[in-house]
This record gives sequence, structure tokens and C-alpha cells, in this order.
Amino acid sequence: MQVTMKSEPLSTNGEPIKIGEQLPDFKVKKSDGSSASTTDLVNKVTLISVVPNINTSVCSISTKRFNSEVDNFDGINFYTISTNTPEEQKNWCAAEGVSKMELLSDESFDFGKKMGLFIDATKFDSRSIWIVDANKKVLYQELIHELTNEPNYVKALAFLQNLR
Repeated sequence: MQVTMKSEPLSTNGEPIKIGEQLPDFKVKKSDGSSASTTDLVNKVTLISVVPNINTSVCSISTKRFNSEVDNFDGINFYTISTNTPEEQKNWCAAEGVSKMELLSDESFDFGKKMGLFIDATKFDSRSIWIVDANKKVLYQELIHELTNEPNYVKALAFLQNLR
């Protein structure tokens, strides 16, 4: 997939999975450094916000925005996945007061590569939003083609609201 960062062209390692398809089996790390798989993480409707680097402004804004919405959606998992290390993510959460949204590390690039989101030139995953059901089927996707742009929060949250 072709994306840009500050208008500079970049390519992901493939085409992202599509609506109606199943999430691939992937592994990421939790804040305590333990591994978590697709099966461990997706046991009910789940929103996954993928950000390139939690320590940049748009990634920070996006994660804080979804964190502020978690309480409005009982029974739904909210995750942010970035290629930052678990330690970097813990430090960011502590500094920014983010405690509701769970950050997951794709420092091994397993998630990004299996989802078709990994950008080799920058060593991070392309910004995107995913909503999946308890069976790991993709119900919603937003692929942000200019990585410095924010996602459409209203559209993603309205989609979650309509699932109720």
C-alpha cells in the first residue's frame, strides 16, 4: 500500500487485510513485557488504533482521544498498537495520564507485517483504525494514507455506537 509522511511517498510491506476478513494470528507485547496473541486480545468487539510512534504529536493526540472515549463503550476492548517498546509506552502513559486504553508494542513488527501495515523504510506500522468482532472478523477499517493526519474519530466511534 502506498502512504505518505509529510508528503514523502512510502510503501507498506503489502496490502492490508480487508473488511470481512479475519485478523491474522499475531503477537505483540503488553506493558509488562509479556506476549499477547490475537486470541488473548480479541474476545469481544475490539477497536485497534495503530500509530507509528507514540512519542509524536498526532499519535499522542489520537491515543488520548480514544482513551477519553473508553468509558462510553462498555464491553469493548480499546488498544493502541505502536512499534515503540513497552518501556517507551509505559513512560508515555505515565507522562500523559493515559490509563484506560491499553498500549501494545509491535517492536518485533509481527503485527504490522501480518496486517500489511509495516513500513520498512521507517521501521514502523502505518496509521490505521480497525474494529473487529469477537470472532476476529474485520468490521471496520480506516487506512490513513498521510501518516501525519489524524483518523476520523467521529466515524469510528459512531460505528462502535451502532454495534450496540
